[in-house]
Amino acid sequence: MDTNSAIILSILLPVVATITNLILRNHPNLRDGTTLAAAIQTFLLVLWILMESGGALSEKFTLLTVMPGLDIAFHIEPLGLLFALVASGLWIVTHLYAIGYMRGNNEQNHTRFFACFSFAIGATLGIAFSANMFSLFIFYEILTLSTYPLVAHKGTPEAKRGARVYLGVLLGTSIGLQLVAVIWTWAVAGTLDFTQGGILDGKIAGPLVAVLLALYAFGIGKAALMPFHRWLPAAMVAPTPVSALLHAVAVVKAGVFTMLKVGVYIFGIDFLAKTGASQWLMWLAAFSIVAASIIAMTKDNLKARLAYSTISQLSYITLGMALATSMGVLGGGMHIAMHAMGKITLFMCAGAIYVATHKTEISDMTGLGRLMPFTFGAFLIGAISIIGLPPFGGSWGKWLLMVGAADADQKVMIGVLMVSSLLNVAYLLPIVGKGFFLKDDNNLKKTTGIAEAPLLCVLPPVMTAFGCLVLFFLAGEIQTFLTPLVAGN
Repeated sequence: MDTNSAIILSILLPVVATITNLILRNHPNLRDGTTLAAAIQTFLLVLWILMESGGALSEKFTLLTVMPGLDIAFHIEPLGLLFALVASGLWIVTHLYAIGYMRGNNEQNHTRFFACFSFAIGATLGIAFSANMFSLFIFYEILTLSTYPLVAHKGTPEAKRGARVYLGVLLGTSIGLQLVAVIWTWAVAGTLDFTQGGILDGKIAGPLVAVLLALYAFGIGKAALMPFHRWLPAAMVAPTPVSALLHAVAVVKAGVFTMLKVGVYIFGIDFLAKTGASQWLMWLAAFSIVAASIIAMTKDNLKARLAYSTISQLSYITLGMALATSMGVLGGGMHIAMHAMGKITLFMCAGAIYVATHKTEISDMTGLGRLMPFTFGAFLIGAISIIGLPPFGGSWGKWLLMVGAADADQKVMIGVLMVSSLLNVAYLLPIVGKGFFLKDDNNLKKTTGIAEAPLLCVLPPVMTAFGCLVLFFLAGEIQTFLTPLVAGN
């Protein structure tokens, strides 16, 4: 099997899992076991692609030509392969978690849930391996449509309302802005292929460069850049496994991944630096980082607080691209993996707390750490990683972003990143402190032993918390792996 076949198979396996979910809907254990097998096989395929290719940029493989210059095509390049590894690897962990959550919380319509979940993973891998902006746009829209039923899963008026906001913002921005940017790019450049150094230098100049970048930046709604961020808090009505993977990894990371791809392979960071076209985006990203963090501090609902935290953290990656420096791009790319591992840990812990106690408000979680030490311990590790403290992975992404800001002589951006870390401390660590160090007699009626959620709700966040530690020691290898992104810059 060659790497092109492996790419196609890695996209198709989640689709096959979707079909088997529907076929085996009356056999839940077999259904969930088969889906787990598909998740493991998908990850192993992506791992095989890594070992076979080494992550080197490959020639594009055209699956279908829609019209001259518009192909459904795939290729291998470092950023896409890293995204594919993160999404496929965390699919395994989150599927295990979803089984425990859906059963432990007596959720309905498991088959529809897991079918849509699997299909969304296939779309995510299509995004990761896309060789041009046309292919990426197609899979980007498929991801939006396939995750809409997951957001609306509970079927309550609140869920339906949140799903409408989700679909409206994401489709509105992508069709109204991103599609315009894609058509404009094709018109001026004659191609949409992702090309080292970009395709727009010499094809567009002056203020129009900033205008085109704005269409992309706001059109990539999944990056949750303010003011097009409302869909993400609205989507928190979904079951926690959806929040954990699709809104901590697949959907939001598809957004910032696309932002980085546009900056590196469509505009080119040298072109952005030369024209100064991304200066405004840098300041908007900085505003989003701080503003979302401040809003997070005001939220008592745990998932809402984590949602605004995600909006802030996503803007780190947009900032990395907008800095238009090699280290900024590498920091943004590394933060995709580091933030995914930390934030998925936090969301899964939030779900475990809900399954065990049915509590959603932070003010009601006083003393729960004594009853749920593994869950709150995992939350602490995920929080420290998000804050950016060693020895956990999140520290390296923030460090490289600060180095990138220094390279761009943007001292204010260094300050923004440091202030953001302090705000992270302010809205994350009090949750752990209330859980472990304060006492609430209502929560501590059981004073001996522990009262954790079911094993499959606790083991996955413990595993990803350990992953935060592992990523700290793999940071050098990840940086070296991503370095070809900025070769020649």
